[in-house]
Amino acid sequence: MKKVLIVLFLLLYVVPVFACDICGCGVGSYYIGILPEFKKRFIGLRYQQKGLLTHISPSGSTSYLTTNETYRTMELWGAMNFGSRFRVLGFVPVNTIARVNQGISSQKSGLGDVALVGYFKLFNSSSTIKSNKLLVHSLWIGGGVKLPTGKYNPAEKNIDQLQQNTFQLGTGSIDFTFNAMYDIRIMDLGINSNISYKLNTRNKYDYLYGNKFTGNILAYYKFNIRKRITIAPNIGFLYEEAAIDWKDANSMVDASGGYSNMLSTGIELNYKDISLGGNYQSPLSQNLSGNTVKAKDRFMVHVSLSL
Repeated sequence: MKKVLIVLFLLLYVVPVFACDICGCGVGSYYIGILPEFKKRFIGLRYQQKGLLTHISPSGSTSYLTTNETYRTMELWGAMNFGSRFRVLGFVPVNTIARVNQGISSQKSGLGDVALVGYFKLFNSSSTIKSNKLLVHSLWIGGGVKLPTGKYNPAEKNIDQLQQNTFQLGTGSIDFTFNAMYDIRIMDLGINSNISYKLNTRNKYDYLYGNKFTGNILAYYKFNIRKRITIAPNIGFLYEEAAIDWKDANSMVDASGGYSNMLSTGIELNYKDISLGGNYQSPLSQNLSGNTVKAKDRFMVHVSLSL
């Protein structure tokens, strides 16, 4: 039990560093959440939709300058276990970005930035506690790389210092991630936590997205129906924090940085080798780009097959 408390403390109270791309919208966001149940490998599709309102006043009022941006991602993702201690996750996103400003609509679509993340299992243990209840918990740590496979348009960053550089299919840079996943369950009641820190590098167009911190925690309960179907509703929080971007070595992008804290609710369903699920995230508090940017509600659905 002492090990459980130490791990929960580290995951829940880790000092937030900073994030990028306006807290999860725009390019380079890889939310994991609760993984589908699998033994050796799985492959699946995820659809995510997010949105921003930009160029609003610090008080939150909109004007004719306000821009409505929507980010849609259809993503092929999967994971494979190597032995009992190693795991690799992969993400291949296809992005569609839409922008409406002063009645003028614009849109771009294409391949996003492909990412690979490797994990090492520090421990996976089970024990019996009071009233003969089974306690199971595991901790995975790892790191990964994001490749510049998505198109980056350098003209998008040259409008002015108050323009968010989020209308991109990719960052144009090779970036690195450091990750941890922890899950603890007493019988059918569990808590799942993920933290990720993404270290970005400067692309060849001399633009540097700020590094990214993401942390989420979800409480879930597994309902077993006739030992064939498992339904797991979940609820929790997603926290993201953002640093300032840099247009060049000595020029900060004022319209970047901030934080958002979101309430997340969802459900996961498993039947034999098929997993279905989804979640909805709504902002509880946020301060993006000095309150000149507002994150809207998000949602994600997925389906996967265990192989």
